[in-house]
Amino acid sequence: MERGVRLVQVNWFRGPDEPPANPCWDSHTKESSRLKEVLVPPTDRAYAALLEDLDRRGLLDETLVVCMAEFGRTPRLDGHGGRNHWGSVFSVVLAGGGVRGGQVYGASDRIGAYPVEGRVRPEDLSATIFHCLGHAPATEYRDPLGRPHPMSRGDVLHAILV
Repeated sequence: MERGVRLVQVNWFRGPDEPPANPCWDSHTKESSRLKEVLVPPTDRAYAALLEDLDRRGLLDETLVVCMAEFGRTPRLDGHGGRNHWGSVFSVVLAGGGVRGGQVYGASDRIGAYPVEGRVRPEDLSATIFHCLGHAPATEYRDPLGRPHPMSRGDVLHAILV
């Protein structure tokens, strides 16, 4: 980023030690132990180190860091101690790039099944990300046939911004 790279994407590595029933973050069995022992500690260390490094180099204010997946997990463990895919509630962590730090936006019901406050639709998240990157979410691009499409149809989450 110091050399002008505009986008960096980091994916979880699926190594040879990943169990077939639980590859990467797809925790369909023994989720609690997998999160505690394998997934969360290195993620927490890496995310914290990245933010500290960006801040120390004076890049955090101009760099948006997004940590997310494409869906959440069912609110209750299944018979295998895992959770299946769940789109109604999931967490996203945003830092830097115009996002005010140290806040939580939105809340779910008591079991984490459905939003009860501050519901954020995927298009709202994309609109907010585009806004933080300096692009008006309603900006249109044209497909190969010349048809216009907005970058996002969502609403920017101004409440979380600096």
